[in-house]
Amino acid sequence: MQEFLQQVVSGIATGGIFASLALALVLIYNAMGLVNFAQGEMAMFATFIAFALVDSGLNYWIAFPVALAIAFAGGVAVQRLVIKPVERAPLLSLVIVTLGLASLFNGLAGFIFGYVPRSFPSPFSVQTISLAGALVSYRDLGVIGVSVLVLAAVYLLLQKTTVGLTMRAAAHHPEASRLLGVRVSWMLALGWGLASAVGAVSGIMVAPVLLLEPNMMQTIIIYAFAAAVLGGIESPLGAVVGGVIVGVTVNLAGAYVPLVGGSLQLAVALAIIVAVLILKPNGLFGRPGVRRV
Repeated sequence: MQEFLQQVVSGIATGGIFASLALALVLIYNAMGLVNFAQGEMAMFATFIAFALVDSGLNYWIAFPVALAIAFAGGVAVQRLVIKPVERAPLLSLVIVTLGLASLFNGLAGFIFGYVPRSFPSPFSVQTISLAGALVSYRDLGVIGVSVLVLAAVYLLLQKTTVGLTMRAAAHHPEASRLLGVRVSWMLALGWGLASAVGAVSGIMVAPVLLLEPNMMQTIIIYAFAAAVLGGIESPLGAVVGGVIVGVTVNLAGAYVPLVGGSLQLAVALAIIVAVLILKPNGLFGRPGVRRV
C-alpha cells in the first residue's frame, strides 16, 4: 500500500507537468480551433532561457517569473509576426506553420545552446518525508505546489478579471466582440502569450527530472495531448483533470504492469488517446458538437 501511495503522489506530480502543457494546448485551441504542435518546443526554449538566467547567477525564484515573462512576450510575438498573417488560411496550412515553428525553435535551441544534455537545477530537495506511511520526495510536493498555484492563477485570470473575460469573448464570439470595440487580434495574441507562459512552467518543472536538451519535450507533448484529449480539448478544467489522470495512470502502469517499462509508458498515453477518440470523442468535460443538416 505504501508503494502504491508513493506511485500515486509521484503520478500527480508528473500529471501537474502534463496538465500545464495540456492547458496551453487548450488555450490555443479555444482561441483559434488550432492544435499548436510547437507548444512543447516553445516550452523547451523558455526552459533554456530560465537555465541561462540561473546559470548567470540569478536566484531561481527570480529567474522563474522572468523566464515566464519572456515566454509570454515570445508567445505574443509569435502570434503577431507568424500566425496573424496566415490566421485566415486553411486549417491544414496553420498546422503546417506550427510544425515549422516547432522545427525552428528546436533548431534555434540547438544552435544557441548546443545539443549536449545539461543538468537543470531544482529548488526542491530529492529527500523524502513520510505521508500516511508513504515516502514522498520534496521535489514531487514542490512540483505539485507550483503546478497548483499556476493553474489556479490562470483560472482566476480567465474567470475573475476583465482581461480574462474579454479574451474568452474574443475567442468564442469574435464578430460580436469586434462590434463592441474589442481588439480581437490583440486578445488572441494575449492568449498565445498566456499559453506560452503556462507551457514554460511544464518545461521548467520537468527539466530537473530529465536532462535539459532541445528534444526533451518531444515525449512530454504526447502525454499533454493525451491529457487534453482525455479531458476535452476545449475544456481548461479537463486539461488539468486529464493531466492528473494520465500522470497517475502512466506511473501505475509502469510500476505494476509487467509489459510496461520506461520505454513503453509512451504507448499507454497513445492508448489513452485512441480509446478516448473511440469511446468519448469529446473527452470527459468536452461538449458534444451540434451540426445542422
